[in-house]
Amino acid sequence: MTELPARRLLLVHAHPDDESINNGATMAGYAAEGAHVALVTCTLGERGEVIPPELRHLTGAALGEYRLRELRAATAELGVRDVRLLGGAGRFADSGMMGIPDNDDPGCFWQADVDGAAALLAEVILELRPQVLVAYDDDGGYGHPDHIQAHRVAMRAVERAADAGWSVPKVYWNRVPRSVAEAAFDRLRDELPGLPFTESATVADVPGVVDDERITTEIDGTAHAAAKAAAMRAHATQIEVAPDGRSFALSNDLAQPLFTTEYYELVRGGPVAGPGRETDLFAGVGEEA
Repeated sequence: MTELPARRLLLVHAHPDDESINNGATMAGYAAEGAHVALVTCTLGERGEVIPPELRHLTGAALGEYRLRELRAATAELGVRDVRLLGGAGRFADSGMMGIPDNDDPGCFWQADVDGAAALLAEVILELRPQVLVAYDDDGGYGHPDHIQAHRVAMRAVERAADAGWSVPKVYWNRVPRSVAEAAFDRLRDELPGLPFTESATVADVPGVVDDERITTEIDGTAHAAAKAAAMRAHATQIEVAPDGRSFALSNDLAQPLFTTEYYELVRGGPVAGPGRETDLFAGVGEEA
C-alpha cells in the first residue's frame, strides 16, 4: 500500500461548485499544509441553471462535461489534486430541484440505491483511510434531493467502511452560524449599490444555517480567501463572484456573502475538547490513526 500523508481529509459533495462554496478555504488551507485532501462529487450537475448567456446552449451531458472541466479548474486553484466522481463520471445524473419530474429519472442520483452508492464511497474511504470526512446534514443543507442523497450515502458509507476495517474518527456537517450569516447580510445590504447584484438573498437562502450553539468548529481561511474566490469563479456556469471577492450570486442573481471562515458541526467523534470551538478539523486525532 502506498504510504499516505499523516492527515487525510475527505469531502463528499453533490455537484461541481458545492465544494468551493462550502469548503473552498478549508480545502485550500489543508492542502497548503500538506494534508491529503480528497473530494468525491456525486453528479456532474447536468441540470444546473447556466448564468452566462453565451453558455446557455449547454444542457444535459454537454453541460456535465463542461462542469467537470470547471471542477478540475476550481480544485486546481485550491491545490487539491485528488478529485473523484462517485462510481465514475456520469454514473449518477443530477436530479434537479426537489419536486420536479427529473426526480423520477431512474438514472438520477435521487433514485440511486443508497446502499449500492455507499458501497462505492466506502471503497474510497477504505483506500484513503481519512481521519476526517465532511458531508451535509440530513436535509442536505437546503433540501436539494442530490444533497440529501449525498448525506445518506456518506453516512452509510462511513458505517460500511467501519464494518470493513476503517472507522472514520471524525465526521462533520457543513454549517453556518446564524449570527454570522445575519451580520454578513447586514453588510451586504449596505454594499449593494457598489455590487453587480441589485438585491440581496436572505439568511434562509444560505445552506446549513443553524443556531450558533450547534457550531463546534470554525476554520479561519482568511489566508486562502483569494484561492476560494478563484475556485468559485472557475465555476462560471453557476456562480458570479463580485470583483472584490466578498460576495457572489447564483442563477437567481441575489447577492450572498462569500465566507472565508468556514464552519462545521462535529457529529461523529470527539467530544470537542475545551470550552470553545475547535479550530482544526483534525483536533484530537493522532497521527497513528
